[in-house]
Amino acid sequence: MKTEIVLCGGKRTPFGDFGKSLAAIAGTDLAAHAAKATLASENLSAQQVDHLVCGNVVPVDQGGYHASRVIALKAGMAEDSRALNVSRACGSGTQAIVSAAEQILTGHSRVALAGGYENTSRAPYALVDSRWGMKRGNSQVVDTIDYAYRDPFDLTLMGGTAEALADDFGYTREAMDEYALTSQRRAAAAMESGFLARQIAPIEVPERRGTRLFEQDEFPRPQTTLEKLKTLRPAFRENGRVTAGNASGMTDGAAFVIVADRESAVANGLSPKARVVDWEVVGVPPRIMGCGPVPAIANLLQRRDLAVADIDYFEINEAFAVVNLHAEQQLGIPRERTNLYGGGISIGHPPGATGVRMALTAMDHLADTCGRYAILSMCLGAGQGMAVLIERV
Repeated sequence: MKTEIVLCGGKRTPFGDFGKSLAAIAGTDLAAHAAKATLASENLSAQQVDHLVCGNVVPVDQGGYHASRVIALKAGMAEDSRALNVSRACGSGTQAIVSAAEQILTGHSRVALAGGYENTSRAPYALVDSRWGMKRGNSQVVDTIDYAYRDPFDLTLMGGTAEALADDFGYTREAMDEYALTSQRRAAAAMESGFLARQIAPIEVPERRGTRLFEQDEFPRPQTTLEKLKTLRPAFRENGRVTAGNASGMTDGAAFVIVADRESAVANGLSPKARVVDWEVVGVPPRIMGCGPVPAIANLLQRRDLAVADIDYFEINEAFAVVNLHAEQQLGIPRERTNLYGGGISIGHPPGATGVRMALTAMDHLADTCGRYAILSMCLGAGQGMAVLIERV
């Protein structure tokens, strides 16, 4: 009998704006909070989980390079459980789901926690010349966030690759700003309706006089207007089109979901929401890495003998508005079936957690609408694209 991989309960932290509410919390503590909340959402004991897969791009804090193992033990998993760190740029959270599925398909796991985190607010600066002694003269201090947010080949900031994609295909600043406004409005509506609250596990955060309960995403700008977006200066190129308003927000956060084979899910009293049908990863030119979702989605659909019309819902990461415009134009993906609850532009984009947030959103959307299929997709820094097909159960 073919092994069927299912996704069960999941939770995430609220996403915090860069340098704000989550900046004082160690990255593994942030992730452990989401992992524990995920277990609690399904009344699953940590001792019943045999593997934890954690996606992360920017390791922070002591233990950051061993994050998956640290998170597993902090969440209460047994010492003889296994742990795996994964990184696939902006698809690291999605890769955690895929890697957990692969562990199960190969017989190395039955019930796993898959997720990820980023807390770039805690990313250190590095004295790159200091280990063997600095020579006379100036020495460079490097922001380690730059290691993740620059193209590794020409050192262009990722926003520069979005400008290149707009150059090649003629996408306008006006279209980008209009898309950004749609994202903000959708996120605001999803916050007001309580849709996003269903996936969030509030967390205590320190304040000057004690603590407070941090309960909802901090980055959305519900009061944004098209007029305000038009006033923002280009962020990556003089006379460019990409601004802070039509690009994803740098945010902190963590998210996890339970991945299991169906038999183990039933045996452990879990409630499967979707099954992982298939996935695809492609390479694309790093210079226009934002085109990545197009061939990833196209290849995935072709292999499964499906068309865009067969997919009830798409979550395509809003790394930059131009990424979504490109997917709409090249594949004919309708905006009314994509990112209905906001995305990276409005909610923010912690690469280790984004793919899991998208999965939770897609699972809830399919459950609410009785849809069948959803696709999660994103572009990846250094020139890749990824897409995952899930089906409601």
